[in-house]
Amino acid sequence: MKLIILGCYSATPRAFTNPTSQVLDIQNHLFLIDCGEGTQVQLRKHRIKFARIRHIFISHLHGDHFFGLPGLISTLVLLGREAPLHVYGPKGIKEAITLLLKLGNSWTNFPLVFHELSSREPQLVFEDEKVEVHTIPLDHRVYTNGYLFREKPGPRKLDIDAVLRYNIDRCYYRNIKNGRDVLLDTGEWISNEKLTSDPPVPGSYAFCSDTVYKPGIIGQLKGVGVLYHESTFLEEHKDLAVKTKHSTAKQAAEIAAGAGAGKLILGHYSVRYGNLEVFREEARTVFPDTELAEDGKVFDF
Repeated sequence: MKLIILGCYSATPRAFTNPTSQVLDIQNHLFLIDCGEGTQVQLRKHRIKFARIRHIFISHLHGDHFFGLPGLISTLVLLGREAPLHVYGPKGIKEAITLLLKLGNSWTNFPLVFHELSSREPQLVFEDEKVEVHTIPLDHRVYTNGYLFREKPGPRKLDIDAVLRYNIDRCYYRNIKNGRDVLLDTGEWISNEKLTSDPPVPGSYAFCSDTVYKPGIIGQLKGVGVLYHESTFLEEHKDLAVKTKHSTAKQAAEIAAGAGAGKLILGHYSVRYGNLEVFREEARTVFPDTELAEDGKVFDF
């Protein structure tokens, strides 16, 4: 599982910072999460193949989180894309994007599939044999969701020495990796625990976009491996966080600590702060394993 930060600042783009966008590389999927202005330029800069992106998850309809999407879709048309593109986001995103395509007479030559969201409860929005994605209902000035990405448990690891010792035929290997016991020709049952070891712990990643401090999400985040949580302000500007429905670095750390997360990544910084290190210092007073998102930074888990 790898996370590529394309942009992690709030509000307007600047010459050296970009609004929110990131790519999660998990189980051969490249999921694009949010799509602020400049996203496609950042994708080019970091040599991420557009063709591999088949699912885009938009948290909410504020410009710094989705204004890059129309441009990206237009570029995909010019590139001659044929594979379907699935876009998950708040109700209204289909109208916003298709209106621009209509006015520009630039309809896609590939299936553009919108999955509009309106539920205030967690929803399963994507699932295949390896990964599932759930919404994380947040509390911002407009309808907003975070997203929880979870790997599904893999097969058990075969102990080749053990299966050879018991002279077990290869035709049983798949069943053994799927947790089945084995009946030998002698009539003896061999338990699966003697033939396998546990698979790697499934990875998980939670993206918590713009939100006021919301302890109610902790239950859904229990045990998450990596948590990205917005930290627009520091505690000294907590009044602004409440007013604008954002969070502080300390509050993000409290969510991570309550959820028992493996690691916290901070982002969505207000441009009023010149030194990002103060965000990490504040969060680490509550949750030591805290890292800072930065444009272009890659986290390999």
